Amino acid sequence: MTVSTRAASPVSVQRDWLAEIQPAARDVPPSGIVEVFNYGRGRQGLIPLWVGEGDRPTPPFIANAAKASLDRGETFYADQRGISALREAIARYMTRVYGTLPGGGAFAPDRFFVTIGGMHALEIAAKMAVAPGDEALIPSPAWPNFAGAVRLAGATPVFAPLERGETRWRLDPERLEAAVTPATRLLVINSPANPTGFVATREELVAALAIARRHNLWILADEIYGRLTFSGARAPSFHDVMAPDDKILFVQTLSKNWAMTGWRIGWLEAPPALSPVIENLVQFTTSGVPVFAQRAAAAALDEGEPFIADQVARMRAARDLLCDGLAATGRVAFARPDATFYLFCAVAGEADSRALALRLVDEAGVGVAPGAAFGPGGEGYLRLCFGRAPAEIGEATRRLAAWLRR
Repeated sequence: MTVSTRAASPVSVQRDWLAEIQPAARDVPPSGIVEVFNYGRGRQGLIPLWVGEGDRPTPPFIANAAKASLDRGETFYADQRGISALREAIARYMTRVYGTLPGGGAFAPDRFFVTIGGMHALEIAAKMAVAPGDEALIPSPAWPNFAGAVRLAGATPVFAPLERGETRWRLDPERLEAAVTPATRLLVINSPANPTGFVATREELVAALAIARRHNLWILADEIYGRLTFSGARAPSFHDVMAPDDKILFVQTLSKNWAMTGWRIGWLEAPPALSPVIENLVQFTTSGVPVFAQRAAAAALDEGEPFIADQVARMRAARDLLCDGLAATGRVAFARPDATFYLFCAVAGEADSRALALRLVDEAGVGVAPGAAFGPGGEGYLRLCFGRAPAEIGEATRRLAAWLRR
């Protein structure tokens, strides 16, 4: 008699796979932006204003630096902090644009840690600042990835509303502080902001910093749009008002200023004493950033000022076409953005932003992001990214205006 050594076949059951994974991963809400993007993907002739990137490829002086790196065979592991050449380039750039550190002195390379895009920097910052049971306070409407990073760290996002005035969105310090609880550990300030175009004044930054000091909170400062302003100067920064011992983590990315969204490279700025922790978190998440991408980033920072100036001029022209054209319909309300490449606008008579975004794909041939994707205060709005050629933005404006006048 032969005895089989095979394990008995299990009884066939329909396993609930979602029930088997951790709630912190399962319960992160899907992106409403991606839903509309997928709905309109591949539509012939559609003008895409839904995703937060421009239409320009990375300029040759940046791409050539990456090619030269590959030709040199720089395809091995890199320092977890980032190669010294890039960290030095970041320090030069920050000193050139932001002046000196609190207390004086140039920015030093040991403050900067290279990451796989701004999102990776945000994820590391969230893991250092919050834990399960904690809360993070986020002015809203807000980029949904802030809340996503907080949830993935096991903490809870709490939203404080921004207010839309006739000329600008504003931050109300009293309402912000009223949302602080004993569980609050982190305050997220995105300025200039996605999706609203909100630019915090120096006074609003001082007020937010005072709240963080009173309640011993970390601040996560996302200032990635600080150069994409239409006033001729960079936006106010926490670098302008902070003290050396303030608990601030800065997120930055190469994506927007230098047309490098697909390169996935950015940096986290933090107190140098946190270097061992940040290096460890990089090791256990990505094990570092490819050297060729870092060489490209260094070239962007050292040589990219003319490109940024051209980007801003192009975006200003596109903004004015879009804002003027939509305002002329009499059906669209907004605060004209002073920075970023987003218009956050409300259409009279249209309360369901998801349904409206899907209709505009079908009926106007324009892809936009629904305001509901940006959290409390976003419903009833649409976000339009105008970081594209003015001629294309002009055509998108004509299509939207024609649809609005039907």
